[in-house]
Amino acid sequence: MKTVVIGFLGSILDSGGGPGRWEKWRPSVSICQHDDLVIDRFEMLHSRGHIRLAEQLRTDIASVSPETKVNLHVCDPANPWDFQEVYGCLHEFARQYPFDLERERYLIHITTGTHVAQICMFLLTEARYFPAVLLQTSPPRKQGSGDAGAYSLIDLDLSRYNQIGARFAREKQESTEFLKSGIKTRNAAFNQMIARIERVAVRSKAPLMLNGPTGAGKSTLARRIYELKKSRHQIQGEFVEVNCATLRGDAALSTLFGHVKGAFTGALSDRAGLLRKAHGGVVFLDEIGELGIDEQTMLLKAIEEKRFSPMGSDKEVESDFQLIAGTNRDLRLAVAEGKFRDDLLARINLWVFELPALRDRREDVEPNIDYELDRFARDNDVTVRFNAEARKEYQRFATSPAAVWSGNFRELSASIMRMATLAEGGRITTDVVEDEIERLQSTWRPKPSQSNLESLLPAKALAEIDLFDRLQLDVVIEMCRSCATMAEAGRKLFAASRTRRRAVNDSDRLKKYLARFNLDWAALKH
Repeated sequence: MKTVVIGFLGSILDSGGGPGRWEKWRPSVSICQHDDLVIDRFEMLHSRGHIRLAEQLRTDIASVSPETKVNLHVCDPANPWDFQEVYGCLHEFARQYPFDLERERYLIHITTGTHVAQICMFLLTEARYFPAVLLQTSPPRKQGSGDAGAYSLIDLDLSRYNQIGARFAREKQESTEFLKSGIKTRNAAFNQMIARIERVAVRSKAPLMLNGPTGAGKSTLARRIYELKKSRHQIQGEFVEVNCATLRGDAALSTLFGHVKGAFTGALSDRAGLLRKAHGGVVFLDEIGELGIDEQTMLLKAIEEKRFSPMGSDKEVESDFQLIAGTNRDLRLAVAEGKFRDDLLARINLWVFELPALRDRREDVEPNIDYELDRFARDNDVTVRFNAEARKEYQRFATSPAAVWSGNFRELSASIMRMATLAEGGRITTDVVEDEIERLQSTWRPKPSQSNLESLLPAKALAEIDLFDRLQLDVVIEMCRSCATMAEAGRKLFAASRTRRRAVNDSDRLKKYLARFNLDWAALKH
C-alpha cells in the first residue's frame, strides 16, 4: 500500500532559505528522510501567505526523496486561532478528499501547524473524518547533524484498546461506590440515582438539592460529593456544613454571611461567616427550608452573583462556592404558603435527587449492617461480629414491616453501635439482639397519652368526629408524618384507586381530605 502524509506546512519550523537551511531540522522535510518510512505522497496544507515557502519545501523534498509527490492545498481560515473556523476548513478538506483505503494508508502529521490546528486534526482523526493514524516527529538530539530525527505513529482507534475502555469503566464504578461509602447497595433505584449524581457532580458547578427524610444520609452524601470533586481537582476549598434549623434571627445572618464589629449587640469583633469560609469549596445547607425569608434573599444573591454584604457592612465580599441543599420538606408547598421564595427554589432545583427512606430500601439493611460493623471496628480498634443465629434474627426483624426505622439509616447505625458496644468477646449474641429489638419497638410504640389527632385538634373538635373517621384520619396523619412530601404520602395512600383515574393529583386529593378536618400539611409536619 502507498503511504500518504497529510499535514500543515510549519511556517516557523519549516522556514529557512539558502544553504544553511539544510543544517536545520525541518519536520516536513525530515518526514521524507527516514529509510524505514517511505512517503509516496505528501498533501501539504498552507495559507495563501506561505505559498513561496510551500514551493521551496516541495523542491527540497523532491531532492531528498524523489519518489515523494507533494501536493499543495490552500487552507486559510480568516482567524487561525478560532476553533470553529479551523475545524470547518479541515472538515471540508476531509469531506472532499478522495480517500482510497484499499490502496493507501494515511498519516496525519501533527507536529506542525498552530495548536488549534493540531487539536482540530486530532479531533477529526479520532472521529474518523480522517481515516488515519497520527504521525508525530521530533528533532535529533544534535542540531546540524543531518539526522532526520525520530517519528512515532499513534492509532486513535480506541476500539482496539479494550484495556483503556475497561479502565474508564472501572474508574466510573469506583466513583459511584465512593459516593455510596463503599456500601454494596442492592436497591436498583438508589443505584441509578447515585450513578446520575456521579455524572452531574463531576460535570456541573450548579446547585444540587438532596431531598429525603431525616437520617436518610443527605449529610454523608453531600460530603462524599465534595470529596469526589476534590479528588478530581475541581475544587480547592473547604466543605462547610450548616444545619439551617438551628439558625434564627441575627444569629442566622451572622453565621452565614458574617458581620462587622458593632453590627448588633454582642458583635464585639468582625466575623467572616460560613459562606466566605466555603470560598472555592462546597457549602451544604441542610434543612434549607427552615431559613427565614431575609436569609433566603441574601442567599439567592450570594448564589447568583457570588457576592454579598456582611451584617452592618456597606461593602460587599466575594465567595465562589457550590451549594448543596438538603431538605425533608416539600419546598413547593412552602412557596405556596409564603414561607419559601419561589425565585430561590427555581435557582436551586436544577438538579434534585430523592433519597429514599430505609423502609423503602429494606434490601440494603444487610450491607449497611456490615458497613456499620466495619466502621465500629475502625473507630474502636476492635472487631465485632454477630453469632449466626443472632444475625439471622436481627436481619429478619430489621427487614420486616414491624421495623419502622423512623430515624432511617442514622437509627440503624445507632442500633448496630449499641449492640457492638454491648458485645462480650466481640460477639453479638441473640440475647443482645433481643434486647435491642425490644428497645427499638418501645421507641416506635405510640405514646398512650396522646394520639396523632389529640396532638393536632382540640377536644371539642375531636368530639364532633365519628370514631370511624377518627381511626381513618389517625392512619392518614401517621402516613403523612412518615413521608417527606405530600406527593409521596398521596401515592402511598391512594396506590390502588389512583390507577383507575384519568387525571392523577395525589397532593390535591390529600390536601382536600385534610381540609375536611381543618388540617393542613404544614401542621402535620411540625
